[in-house]
Amino acid sequence: MDEKNPKDPQQPKDKKRGFNFYWLYGILTLAIIVIGMWGWQPSTESVDNVKLEKMIAQGDIEKIVIVKQKEQAQIYLRASAINSDSAYRKAFDRSKSGPHYFIDIADIATFSQEIKDAEEKAFQRDTVGKTPEEKIYLEKNLQRIVVLSDNSKKWGWEILSWILPFLLLIAFFYWSMRGIGKAGGGGGGQIFNIGKSKAQLYDKNTQPSVTFNDVAGLESAKEEVVEIVDFLKNPQKYTSLGGKIPKGALLVGPPGTGKTLLARAVAGEAKVPFFSLSGSDFVEMFVGVGASRVRDLFKTAKEKAPCIIFIDEIDAVGRARGRNAITGANDERENTLNQLLTEMDGFSTNAGIIMLAATNRADILDRALLRAGRFDRQIHVELPDVEERIEIFKVHIRPLKLSKNVDIEFFARQTPGFSGADIANVCNEAALIAARNNKTEIEKSDFLSAIDRIIGGLERRSKIISPKEKKVIAFHEAGHATVSWMLEHASPLVKVTIVPRGKSLGAAWYLPEERQITNTDQLMDEISATLGGRAAEDVVFGKISTGALNDLERVTKQAYAMVMYYGLNEKIGNLSYYDSSGQSEYTFAKPYSETTAKLIDEEVHKLIDKAYQQAKDILITHKEQLTILATKLLEKEVIYREDLVEVFGERPFEPDNKIIKNNNDSQDTIKEKDNHSVDF
Repeated sequence: MDEKNPKDPQQPKDKKRGFNFYWLYGILTLAIIVIGMWGWQPSTESVDNVKLEKMIAQGDIEKIVIVKQKEQAQIYLRASAINSDSAYRKAFDRSKSGPHYFIDIADIATFSQEIKDAEEKAFQRDTVGKTPEEKIYLEKNLQRIVVLSDNSKKWGWEILSWILPFLLLIAFFYWSMRGIGKAGGGGGGQIFNIGKSKAQLYDKNTQPSVTFNDVAGLESAKEEVVEIVDFLKNPQKYTSLGGKIPKGALLVGPPGTGKTLLARAVAGEAKVPFFSLSGSDFVEMFVGVGASRVRDLFKTAKEKAPCIIFIDEIDAVGRARGRNAITGANDERENTLNQLLTEMDGFSTNAGIIMLAATNRADILDRALLRAGRFDRQIHVELPDVEERIEIFKVHIRPLKLSKNVDIEFFARQTPGFSGADIANVCNEAALIAARNNKTEIEKSDFLSAIDRIIGGLERRSKIISPKEKKVIAFHEAGHATVSWMLEHASPLVKVTIVPRGKSLGAAWYLPEERQITNTDQLMDEISATLGGRAAEDVVFGKISTGALNDLERVTKQAYAMVMYYGLNEKIGNLSYYDSSGQSEYTFAKPYSETTAKLIDEEVHKLIDKAYQQAKDILITHKEQLTILATKLLEKEVIYREDLVEVFGERPFEPDNKIIKNNNDSQDTIKEKDNHSVDF
């Protein structure tokens, strides 16, 4: 059995180490040091002419060496003079053999003459008052300064001064290219490998541990990808009848629904080489790099076939061509896309390679990418329904320590519109909240607090709110609760609070009915319930505030959708100006005339005014109960469904809990479901 390399489990450990380039760097550094030491001289102190003349007069100088190359004279002290002066002692400590001092010179002949003149002047001063015989004796025993000339060149410094700048330039260029290679290129990280694919390869030794058992709530999508895995494991089962293995599958759905998780499960189940990368891995500032990486990816995949290539967020490279108004702005990305289209289904065959890709913006993808022969299948991964949410909860609570009072079905009903990622976050937040409160088990209240935390944000009890503002907020939230309680098709209330959360000063949680189609009466009741807060301020105080901003935004969008998209207005008729292809995002012209635009605005105003008046009528009729509810809200800060039953009695409309499943019906909606209302 081959011994594996710990840094790369796929490659066997090298039996013999190759040449390490760091040795070359060390040798080069050592060579520079040796060359430098060859021409190195000990550090010395400079002197001026006055100091030099004084030293000559005292007879402290033994010799002077004139270095022509440096235009400098090096001064060596006598041994007898070193101990007579502390400054001389320091110079000797710096360099015992010398030179001890130096002086810069301009002209050698002039300097030599100045030394002789200084010596003669010192001799004349010392012989003043002496007899002729004494002068002769002193002259014979006079120790004159030895003046030498050094004409040799310091080749070490010469060579170093020429070579070192080039070495520094080469080193800077090398390390710059190495850094660019690491930032932009795959492979060995060098500049020449920048066009290599950055895909991460998983094989039988490095397969992810995720399996289809870890994927819950995506039964229809799992059926599709399970079949893809079966294609790879048993191709004869399908090709024996003349069929061809699909070339690709595109996972489409909102964020957090489990598209990438499905791909990881495929990698864990298929037991074939699996290449994983992101669409942005093809995007690079250098021209031609993206197309080069696509070619390298498919070249490597062909060598590993049968295999799977998974591209996450493929819209980064697969956006429709020619949509940018600036000519040439997308040339590099479009060249990358063209290469991808050619590799997926061109003249060359890619037998045994199956493409998987994921995106939440399938509407902006190029049509050539979506045609049969490239992505043969589009697998829609939608938000889970209540039954699927139960299964997802069961997966994410496996590692948690739960209390006996935890009811998973209750939490699944409390989280309509939640994706798989949201549910995973709920379970994690519940565990953190329980740990924060020093609990040994996670209780029901911890899950409810986690749901509130994710929907409305973190409580901000420290926020200062005046009593007058608090009263307005209480009546605003009570207005929402009252109107929604009295309307048949409005979502039933779960909880109302005036404790600030996130950016809101108050919030109300509702439990909407999970329906596939919505009629006009249901939409009108939802708009009236949303306007209940603004209407309550108008009825009680006779004034309105800015606190209904979020309500008005949602109501306006919903009203325009009813008139422009759903065809639910009599005057506009059965027309829809919704563009499911996304082409309208890149055009400036509206698909209707100015007259129609004016009519749309008028009908939206009428629709919202009608819903607002309906909310006001309900609040005027039940003004006494509204006041009682607002008072309770001011006292408790948080009220629940039981408090509304106590004030209004049982809700007169029982929701139809009967859920009919029909696999042949398709969900055709563009409205986002809100499972809560955040006001103020």
